[in-house]
Amino acid sequence: MRYGATVGLALLLAAGAGALATGPAAAPAPATGRATLVRADTTTVAAPLPAALVLAPEVPELPGGGTKVFGHRRFLVAYYGTAGTGALGVLGETAPDAMQRRLWRAAQPFKLPGERVQPVYELIVTVADPIPGPHGAFNHDIARERVQEYVDAAHRNKALLVLDIQPGRTDFLTVVKRWRWALEDPWVGLALDPEWRMGPRQVPGRVIGSVTAAEVNRVSDWLSGLVERRHLPEKPLLLHQFRTTMIRGIEHVADRPGLAEVQHADGFGTQAQKLATYHTIARPEQFAMGFKLFYDEDVHRFTPAQVRRIRPAVRFVSYQ
Repeated sequence: MRYGATVGLALLLAAGAGALATGPAAAPAPATGRATLVRADTTTVAAPLPAALVLAPEVPELPGGGTKVFGHRRFLVAYYGTAGTGALGVLGETAPDAMQRRLWRAAQPFKLPGERVQPVYELIVTVADPIPGPHGAFNHDIARERVQEYVDAAHRNKALLVLDIQPGRTDFLTVVKRWRWALEDPWVGLALDPEWRMGPRQVPGRVIGSVTAAEVNRVSDWLSGLVERRHLPEKPLLLHQFRTTMIRGIEHVADRPGLAEVQHADGFGTQAQKLATYHTIARPEQFAMGFKLFYDEDVHRFTPAQVRRIRPAVRFVSYQ
């Protein structure tokens, strides 16, 4: 972690140490958050600095500058999927750097004057399964080294990475904590996909899952705490939804410091069907709004210009 100080603060600390010295052997203040008092008898005493003078760790910037996800007039465009396969989305159809070039071309038409488009990789890192698996959880994690490939690619290409969670029968927070090592990276955010949050007798792919606001709040509280403790920039937290029943008590989802919460309207179909879903679930007073486009399943897929005309305004688009 890098630490920074202004020249004025350095001079202030030096002046403070000098004023407290009463003998010729006065020592400069150390860079430890404590001032040194040197008495005439050469006895050295450490005294705490005022809290306002203790140096705070620098917060790393997001790609393109700043620490806010939607700051600097960012419009976010993502490719969605998992590593090494196109079966779950376009993200995994090619290697990360080839995917980045395709994503960049897809993102440019969304840009309005004065804006910048921000590429995002939405990577499914925990995949829901139709079979119980060794622990009866109906999910599996992709290999850590595959996730690291996308972390590295994000930093090479100045992209954000969002870890998408399909938890099966496990609660979201238990699964999310398995990915703490990646979420400690300043450019890595999180997405929760309630479609794949199963009850104790439910099987992924047979029913549409759901999550309570209380469970979402446990995750957001943990993630917000991680941002604070690790001195990280704001993180995106996406909540996928295409039915009102998928997030039960959504009005009680908490707004957490350090998180940019996005309600991501999922689901494929005709333009009329997708707009009907969007307008039914949208809560723009509570969240930034997201919208998903499907290369294969959408009928007369929305163009970027059409997406930008949707109201309430969309600020995050993903392609699957």
